Amino acid sequence: MLGVAALALGLVLIVEGLVYALAPQLVERMLEALRAVPPEARRTIGLLALVSGLLLVWIGKALGA
Repeated sequence: MLGVAALALGLVLIVEGLVYALAPQLVERMLEALRAVPPEARRTIGLLALVSGLLLVWIGKALGA
């Protein structure tokens, strides 16, 4: 279980690192766009992302990952 968590965290860091390394200006524009979104909408988006991630992990585990 700990190995799977480390693998998942490592994959997230790889993707995040690639975004910052390859398109730092895009990250800045995305952050500016996020400032225009109301906090409650950001919270809802975050909760939807959380639930989507949990579903993907559950499906992956069900498929034998």
